Amino acid sequence: MTDQLSPEALIRTMGEQARAASAILTRHSTAEKAAALRAAATAIRRHAPAILAANAKDFEAGKARGLTSALLDRLALDDTRLEGVAAGVEAVAALPDPVGQVIDQSERPNGLKLSRVRVPLGVVGIIYESRPNVTADAAALCLMSGNAAILRGGSEAIHSNTALHAAMVEGVTAAGLPGDAIQLVPTTDRAAVGAMLAAHGLIDIIVPRGGKALVERVQNDARVPVLAHLDGICHTYVDKAADPDKALALAVNAKMRRTGICGATETLLIDSAYANPAPILSALIAKGCELRGDKAAQAIDARVEPATAEDWDTEYLDAILSVALVDGVEGAMAHIARHSSAHTDAIITEDADAAERFLNGVDSAIVMHNASTQFADGGEFGLGAEIGIATGRLHARGPVALEGLTTYKWQVRGTGQTRP
Repeated sequence: MTDQLSPEALIRTMGEQARAASAILTRHSTAEKAAALRAAATAIRRHAPAILAANAKDFEAGKARGLTSALLDRLALDDTRLEGVAAGVEAVAALPDPVGQVIDQSERPNGLKLSRVRVPLGVVGIIYESRPNVTADAAALCLMSGNAAILRGGSEAIHSNTALHAAMVEGVTAAGLPGDAIQLVPTTDRAAVGAMLAAHGLIDIIVPRGGKALVERVQNDARVPVLAHLDGICHTYVDKAADPDKALALAVNAKMRRTGICGATETLLIDSAYANPAPILSALIAKGCELRGDKAAQAIDARVEPATAEDWDTEYLDAILSVALVDGVEGAMAHIARHSSAHTDAIITEDADAAERFLNGVDSAIVMHNASTQFADGGEFGLGAEIGIATGRLHARGPVALEGLTTYKWQVRGTGQTRP
């Protein structure tokens, strides 16, 4: 039994099984992969009582361990949420399959025909915390993109993840696809995470989903490429040419719709030439947001607390917002360049030239004009579920879904050409 192996032997065995499964997946069509995911969604619904019972066990254990209300909320499943999980798997099945897509093609003067074609990454390791839905989302995205998945959830959701995984494997295997394409690490031993991070040659890429400590460990220790973001220090900049009503609505939504997500705005920048910033600050305070600002922001509203140097580099994930006044678009971009985590940054303006300068000048994974940073989400981008958001400059950036789980290979077709 794999759960009786050492963490290193366990991950090696799972990696070898995943590699074999990924090779089998390449022989299955889009229709076959989609049918397997629909069967997995049906199995999730069929086993709903067992999955919810397992989740209740995790939830009670989490309360006993003193998990925060935010973590308990992420952990909890009910009939509605579980139906959303199943529907999400079906939604992935309905997405266009990127595998086999021809990115571009050309013909050389000697007659060689070259194509770049999308192919799966191979074996994807996902290390995550709290959210049982990640088990289904990640498994579905990996399978639909032709990848085998090795899932390592947090100990707080072990029973939920095990029940969800069992249901998905039941559906996938009933549809004729290999069960080893979706594997769940059966131990809560943290050494298994270290073994995954060292599994060069067995795991092709690691995707961490969780708190800063988890992501930081993965990025620091991995010998396998990592696709992730560490902080979500997102900015919203109100330009002097912003529409006042739009600026107020967007600033409040970007911060307060959900304060605990990575796309929540953590710093509000206001053009020093903007006519009337006071209503924006008042509206945020009225919503229960604590404001910490520079001297210029404090002069606008006495309720603004003084900001420290650390505030500009803090992901609060709470009803706290840093506020600074800046000198136009250039001042906003300079502040963002110093303090942004390259996740999501937005400009609010009716000046098209200012918007284009911002969109082109800010080097973040997601840059927005007249939209809430809370839209930084794969579902909102039309990608279905997302496996995570990446802020690096290599491979995928922003929400990572099916296309982000592929790479490409060159196909060269000749008629007998030899190189002189």
